[in-house]
Amino acid sequence: MKARTWLYGLGIALAISGGTLAGCATPEAKFANIKAGELPAGQTWQGVYYNPVYGYLHLVGQEGSLVGRWKRTDSSHWGDLSGTVEGNVMHFTWKERRYGAVGPSGESHGSGVFVYKLPAGEQAIPELDGQYALDESSDIGQWHCVKQVGMKPDLASITGESPVDAPAVHDKWQ
Repeated sequence: MKARTWLYGLGIALAISGGTLAGCATPEAKFANIKAGELPAGQTWQGVYYNPVYGYLHLVGQEGSLVGRWKRTDSSHWGDLSGTVEGNVMHFTWKERRYGAVGPSGESHGSGVFVYKLPAGEQAIPELDGQYALDESSDIGQWHCVKQVGMKPDLASITGESPVDAPAVHDKWQ
């Protein structure tokens, strides 16, 4: 009898909450309701974008989806993302790994959104105005990037290999 009452109470709680449990919200629910607009004329999502903390974000894709990779400027972490695009808005999921770390503590993952913007002006450089969050957190971080004119994206340039150079090998004992 107690199990039936408990299940009934759980059903009521889910109905009231809209069918989600606390901490299990959809990625879009964490971010402000962003309405997609038109991608500025002559612009494309594909490219390399720079942020002083997260380094160069390489984005490539086609037909409404994008994939990307980055390596932080301090070479401590690297990550990848994938998502869907609607006009000037991209919703994505991401995973970031710490170089040299093993196990769950070396990896974090979450979701995010980018809005592609072209500031006013003759020689305006495109920007990504972004937000991201860890899966298990409601805290929102900012991820603003500036498109690097003339740089071509190269996902293969960012790997899980340690960025630290190996010490020089000497032929003789010194």
